[in-house]
Amino acid sequence: MKGSFKWGLLPLFCAFPAFSVAQECERPNVVLIYADDLGYGDLGCYGAKGVATPNADSLAKGGLRFTNAHSVASTSTPSRYALLTGEYPWRKSGTDVAAGDAAMIISPSQYTVADAFKDAGYATAAFGKWHLGLGAESGRQNWNKPLTPALADIGFDYSYIMAATADRVPCVFIENGQVANYDASAPIYVSYERNFDGEPTGRDNPRLLYNQRHSHGHDMSIVNGIGRIGYMKGGGNALWKDENIADSITLKAVDFIEKNADVPFFMYFATNDVHVPRFPHERFRGLSSMGMRGDAIAQFDWCVGEIVRALRQQGLLDNTLIVLTSDNGPVLDDGYDDGAEQLVGEHSPMGGLCGGKYSAFEAGTRVPFIVHWPAKVKPSGISGALVSQIDFLEAMAKLIGLNGCDSLSSDGNADELAVWLGDSCGGRPFAVEMASNHTLSLIYGDWKYIEPKGGPAMVPWGPKIATGYSTEPQLFKKIDGEFDETRNVAAENMDMVEVAAKLLDAIKSEKSLWFKTDF
Repeated sequence: MKGSFKWGLLPLFCAFPAFSVAQECERPNVVLIYADDLGYGDLGCYGAKGVATPNADSLAKGGLRFTNAHSVASTSTPSRYALLTGEYPWRKSGTDVAAGDAAMIISPSQYTVADAFKDAGYATAAFGKWHLGLGAESGRQNWNKPLTPALADIGFDYSYIMAATADRVPCVFIENGQVANYDASAPIYVSYERNFDGEPTGRDNPRLLYNQRHSHGHDMSIVNGIGRIGYMKGGGNALWKDENIADSITLKAVDFIEKNADVPFFMYFATNDVHVPRFPHERFRGLSSMGMRGDAIAQFDWCVGEIVRALRQQGLLDNTLIVLTSDNGPVLDDGYDDGAEQLVGEHSPMGGLCGGKYSAFEAGTRVPFIVHWPAKVKPSGISGALVSQIDFLEAMAKLIGLNGCDSLSSDGNADELAVWLGDSCGGRPFAVEMASNHTLSLIYGDWKYIEPKGGPAMVPWGPKIATGYSTEPQLFKKIDGEFDETRNVAAENMDMVEVAAKLLDAIKSEKSLWFKTDF
């Protein structure tokens, strides 16, 4: 190990041998399936009701399912930044939820997961939701020409992505740094400041919202009968249809698998499901009892199945490591009137946890996390080990034999690979999470601490989600294996509050604190 973290009140590691997986097995392909707003309780193997997810459940049955895994933030952009770079998003300004015309948030000088795989001789590709910016300057991109920097500058050989997310303009795919299927007769203009003359908005033209209406916000430019955030003009034949997004990115991903069957590859497959606007293809309508949100979960599961089918057809499934997880917790009404709140029924997207997307509470960052690799990972496993997506870069580098004496990232730990593969029962001694207003939470053993920062008790712009914000320190203790976030026990456990505050302050001020031999 690179060094053990010494903190007397934290849980101990389970011992595990040092090894190089790349030396033990033929180098595996790696596929990261990164869902959007998929909650801890949204898959069948995590207790979902009203929707079937046989493909995700099959991965869990054939691999290892984690019950205490966390994204780094309870919103999209910072979670994705942390996963790809191994750096906590609060260490870098500009990592909050990005506008569709944000500049590239990950600098080409930063080392990424894709860089690691590329350095190891892997083919690399990214598909689907990006939401980490493109180009050198926010709001100054020329969408009618190649964009730079783009994903090729941070390690991806091929990319077919959405510039941001489906509820933000521009509503076009970006293929290898330029608009896919570009229509020269309809040049693209984007603004997040003002509308373009003559362009209708959802706010003023509700009759044009023939596919989905907004419940709050999302009332600017109209594309495909759906209002968006931001203003856009043009696009023509390059504009996507929301009901075809899953098909589009999945077909491209399957094509990549087929073309690279003879070389090791890394694929970042980031679906827009279950993010708003939820407008799945007609063939998924009615597959759940929960309307569009449930049907979008079914569509996501189909994507999973298509990826697995392509791997199996190419004879690659046995030696492919698949990690399935989500960028943050769930939300029902996130700006569109799609019946998510009214139709949820007995289903609990939060899996019975407090909070949700945007929140400092558990459901904000506790996410599904499934690891499937038949050549290495034993089937039908369930692990309660504490896992964080901050370790993805370091774990993957160790997997392919890249890691050495020095860390490749600011905050990740390569030794967590053993936990992910079921070779260690230890897990992290702590995990840090960031809510949408930058309130930080710290999980350590049987305790969870939320720093005093203040803010509204409920998300103020529409979703019915408790934020977990307070001007007072909050401390929660596990009861029967789960944190009781309904009862703040800070007042009667001030010694633990002091321990947590001191540890969190140290993590904020020191990078790579994990690897310190003394603290």
